[in-house]
Amino acid sequence: MTRPLPLDGVTVLSIEQYGAGPFGTTVLADMGAEVVKIENPAEGGDVARSVGPYWFGEGDSHFYQSFGRNKRSLTLNLKHPEGQRLLREMARHADAVFNNLRGDLPAKLGLDYASLSAVNPAIVCAHLSAYGREGSRAAWPGYDYLMQAEAGYCMLTGEPDGPPARAGLSLVDMMTGVLASFALVSGLIGARNTGKGMDVDVSLFDTALHNLGYLAVWALNGGHAQGREPRGAHPSLGPTQIYPTADGWLFTMCNKEKFFPLIAARMGHPEWAEDPRFSSFRGRLENRAALTEIMDAVFRTRPTAHWLEAFAGVVPAAPVLDVEQALHTDFVAERGAVQDFARREGGPTVRMLAGPVRVNGELPPTIASPRLGEATEEMLGRIGVDPASVAALRAKGVV
Repeated sequence: MTRPLPLDGVTVLSIEQYGAGPFGTTVLADMGAEVVKIENPAEGGDVARSVGPYWFGEGDSHFYQSFGRNKRSLTLNLKHPEGQRLLREMARHADAVFNNLRGDLPAKLGLDYASLSAVNPAIVCAHLSAYGREGSRAAWPGYDYLMQAEAGYCMLTGEPDGPPARAGLSLVDMMTGVLASFALVSGLIGARNTGKGMDVDVSLFDTALHNLGYLAVWALNGGHAQGREPRGAHPSLGPTQIYPTADGWLFTMCNKEKFFPLIAARMGHPEWAEDPRFSSFRGRLENRAALTEIMDAVFRTRPTAHWLEAFAGVVPAAPVLDVEQALHTDFVAERGAVQDFARREGGPTVRMLAGPVRVNGELPPTIASPRLGEATEEMLGRIGVDPASVAALRAKGVV
C-alpha cells in the first residue's frame, strides 16, 4: 500500500474486546491510524483470542484474526494504579481513546474526557456500549442478538409462517462499530479546529433502533407494524425477492419501474409488463402471489447461470450463495477482496478479507492481527519507560 494514508499520524488507544469495537477500529487502522489495542494481561487479553472453534494456535483464533488487522497490541492492567498512570501518560501523546466496555465502566477506568482532559485537552474519547453510559441500563451487558430482538429485526426476518429469526451476521455490531469510528474521526476534526476534545458515544441499542429507518416512520406516523415478507421480499417494491431456478436460487431487485419491463422481456414474456395487474409497483404488490407463481414457473426452467447472463448489467440480480461459494467467485478475485496477511512476528500468513475502502485505487495494508503484547516495550519506550522498567512492571502484573 502506498503511503500516506488518510489517518497516518493519528494514534488511537483502544480498550476493545470481542466484535463491535474491534470491527470499528479496523476501519481506522485500514486508513492508517496507529490503533494500539490495550489488553489486560491478567485476563489473557481480548476475549476474542479465545473464541473458537477454529484456531491458528493458542490465543490466536480465526475469530480474533478477523477483527485485528493492521493493529498493535500493548498489555496493560488498567485496574492497577501503575496501569492508570501509564495510560494517562500515553494519552498525553495520543489523539483518541476508544473503548467498547459496559456503559458504567469507562468513567471507573479513567477512559472518559473528564479523566483525561487534564493531560490532553484535545483528546477525543469514543465510547461504544450496549445501552449507553447514562440511564437505567448503563450497567447492563448487551450483545448484537439482543438488539436484533428488541429493536424489531427478528420480527422482520424469516418467512411469514415461521418463527422470528435473527440475521445471519452480527449486523448491529458491525454498524455500531463503523458509526463509532465515524464519531471518533468527527471528534478529531472538531478537536483540531477548536483545540478541545470531547466524549462521543454510540450504543448498540441506539444504532439498532436508528437502522429501522423508514419502517419506523411508517409505524410512528401510519401505525403500520411491518412484519415478515415471503422469500425476503421488499415490503412495497418489486418483484424484489428470491426465486427458485433449475439448480438454485436467484435474487432480483426491480426497485425502479423501468426494470420490470426489462425482466419480463429477458424472461421471454414481455406481455407481463402490459398486464394491468403487474404494470405498476402498486399492482405488483397487490398481486404478488399471482406474479410470483408465473415467474417461479419460468425461472425453474433454466439454471441460475443462464438468468445471470440474461440479466447482466440490465436487471439487478444476484445468485444466492453460501459463504464458501461467496468467497470464491471470479468477481471476488477480480476485486482482490481476499488477501494474504503477513504477521509482524513472522510465521504463516493469514488468508482474510481486505478492508473495503480503497485509497487512490489501492486496497489498505494487509498486516495480520498482533500477538498479545507485541508492541508493549515499543509503546512504553515512547513515553520514557526503559526495558528494565518494563520487566519490573511485568513482574508486578501491570503489563
